[in-house]
Amino acid sequence: MIIVVCGPTGVGKTKLSVELAKRYNGIVINSDAMQVYKKMDIATAKIKEEEKENIPHYLFDICELEDVYSIYDYQKDARKIINENKEKTIIMVGGSGLYQKAALYDYKLDDNEDNNSSFDEYTNDELYEMLLKKDPKTDIHKNNRKRVIRALNKSDISHDKSELLYKDVHFIGLTTNRDNLYNIINKRVDKMVEEGLIDEAKYFYDQNVKCKALDTVIGYKELFKHFNNEISIEEALELIKKNSRHYAKRQYTWFNHQVPTKWVETNYEDFSKTVEEVIDLIEKEKNN
Repeated sequence: MIIVVCGPTGVGKTKLSVELAKRYNGIVINSDAMQVYKKMDIATAKIKEEEKENIPHYLFDICELEDVYSIYDYQKDARKIINENKEKTIIMVGGSGLYQKAALYDYKLDDNEDNNSSFDEYTNDELYEMLLKKDPKTDIHKNNRKRVIRALNKSDISHDKSELLYKDVHFIGLTTNRDNLYNIINKRVDKMVEEGLIDEAKYFYDQNVKCKALDTVIGYKELFKHFNNEISIEEALELIKKNSRHYAKRQYTWFNHQVPTKWVETNYEDFSKTVEEVIDLIEKEKNN
């Protein structure tokens, strides 16, 4: 059995994954695109060693910052772990839905899948026309050149209608109401700061590390602007919160449209009730 624990940032996915692994004698596979990288701990909300509770965790901290870890790499690595642990329950946890689909659905990728093009020779208007042909419903503004190029480079996997490779797969999404989620995200950023987020970002900044991973993570790029004296620390932290909220909104949209997600409301007062509700849902799906 494979249980995919998905949903927006801050809803309790990590905690649920460990509880399910304990209940089903399972293992946990990371499906967060940034948690494969070493040292990027606080900004990515990576699970701490003591939180693993002796459950085997895979595909965390497997890459150096300068490494380019593609969807193809994840597909290959995740499937290898799944196939080597067929007798166990697999708990796949993370907010990168594209990685989950790549691993579990019958997609044909190759090692050139993520060789990005810079499109330096094209104007913004030309790039935007190319994007509209690929994704007519895009909400990216044509003058946001960086996002347009990123979207053009992205695999078409999210629009693929391939079948699941594995039987007995359950997509469980944790959720809460929008106001509560946004409040949780704001408090989560404050907690990250208390745990050393600014120092973590400053370390990478001082090392002058240039890589795709650091440019992607919410938390670093905003603080880098502060270190460059472009914005104040207060503005940087507010921007982190704002971008995190927007990211959560995009995650909801993705999981609602791309995979057959069954949503469960997180009970923050008594998380054990959330765990039991999820288990009941999984057992009912298995018996149908």
